[in-house]
Amino acid sequence: MPTRTRQRPHHVTSAGDGYPPADTSFERRRRTVGLVAGPVLLVGLLVAPLPLDQSAHRLAAVLAMMVALWVTEALPLAVTALLGPLLAIILGVASARTAFAPFADPIIFLFIGSFMLAEAMFVHGVDRRIAFSALASRAVGASTFRIFVVYGAVCAGISMWISNTATTAMMYPIGLSIVAHLTSGRESEAGSREFALALMLFTAFAASIGGIATPIGTPPNLIGIGMLRRILDVEVSFVRWLTFGLPIVLLLFGFLVAYFYLRLLRRLQLTAGSNEAIRDELRRLGPMTTGQRNVLIAFGVTVTLWLLPGAIALAGLGDTAAGRWYTAAFPESVAALTGAVLLFLLPVNWSERRFTLTWDEAVRIDWGIILLFGGGLAMGELAFATGLAESLGRGIAAWLPAHSAFTLTVLFTGVAIIMSEAASNTASANMIVPVAIAVAQAAGVNPLQPALGATLGASMGFMMPISTPPNAIVYASGYVPIGAMVKHGIMLDLAGFVVIVTLVGGLGWILT
Repeated sequence: MPTRTRQRPHHVTSAGDGYPPADTSFERRRRTVGLVAGPVLLVGLLVAPLPLDQSAHRLAAVLAMMVALWVTEALPLAVTALLGPLLAIILGVASARTAFAPFADPIIFLFIGSFMLAEAMFVHGVDRRIAFSALASRAVGASTFRIFVVYGAVCAGISMWISNTATTAMMYPIGLSIVAHLTSGRESEAGSREFALALMLFTAFAASIGGIATPIGTPPNLIGIGMLRRILDVEVSFVRWLTFGLPIVLLLFGFLVAYFYLRLLRRLQLTAGSNEAIRDELRRLGPMTTGQRNVLIAFGVTVTLWLLPGAIALAGLGDTAAGRWYTAAFPESVAALTGAVLLFLLPVNWSERRFTLTWDEAVRIDWGIILLFGGGLAMGELAFATGLAESLGRGIAAWLPAHSAFTLTVLFTGVAIIMSEAASNTASANMIVPVAIAVAQAAGVNPLQPALGATLGASMGFMMPISTPPNAIVYASGYVPIGAMVKHGIMLDLAGFVVIVTLVGGLGWILT
């Protein structure tokens, strides 16, 4: 049987924070401001008499330009990430070997491996099969509300492993089908419009929060993990992050279900009658293909390799020779690449020498996010190496009325959430996390909690269509007025702020 594939939506990349095209006058003005402000900041700060060493002075000018370009998205985010290290080399801040070294950080290869696994899931339709299988379950039955909850759980669950943008793009047409089936001819029935609004918002919001659960779920997680390791020498394993991130996702998902029920679905009078339409979609997918089985095998091997260190530690074998060998031989990056390579080895048709993933399919992953991560990591490392981060940290700390880990966690979680409303989540993490570390160090407190707050806060941003690609995708449905997105999005922002600050303070020790 030939392998069934499907075309990627033209406006969505395989992973990352690329926005759907929105050639509005606002976007044009915003980019124009960035194209002017970026060079002006660069030149202005280069000639300004700043009380910094020469290397730190020049790097400050480059970083100011990058912030302006990132916030306004005047250039593609990845291009700005490359421009920073490039200018740092040209201006004599660092050598090419030093500036470009973070682009070969092991976490880069964790990105590459996990993105290839996600691409294979998309190519072979594993994500759609998982979604329709869950929705067609007899446990869901004829209950519209249970369909709503399970649909959101599928969005969050898939987003733990592939990008929130790709998850939303995949679930969005499924959500539209559910809305059409349950509200057809019932526009005047109580709750029909509210159901459509809630389901579309649930698509975007659940996909965004689901990524918090695992290190690979969303780029800000790996940015925070990478900076903790390179700057603070704090290692955060897959299992340790999962024990911290999963409770945040469960709490925020529970909040979303309760919130949408109380605010929009309590008057729900729609009756699904049957989920037969969903089962029809599942039947149309046909039996599981060889390619789908192979993807699940590769994915299962990867997740097993990620989880084994935790199991070894729980068994008390972490300090044995075998335990130490496994930890050294299979870090998260090697586990991800092992699964990715399996995709090129598991055949779908041996006689034709066709394998689960082709190179043409593999290179469709979002290389821009990988470059964006590498550039952010490089600039963060240079900021600490030149002393710029220390000077900036002392300056900001001097203005703060209190210097406790809790106060700084509250501050940088809030700043990251606000920043993520206007800029890419990935760019927000690149900008805020190193500042949080620098300020905490200058204030004499443990930087771990403020850095975690900034990392997790960067994954928020639910108020505007421009805040995240998932928001932009569901806004295009016509079911989500911008006022409703702002009203409901700010409530999730506030809930996220409370949950993050609370759990970072209570569970941050897990990551040490």
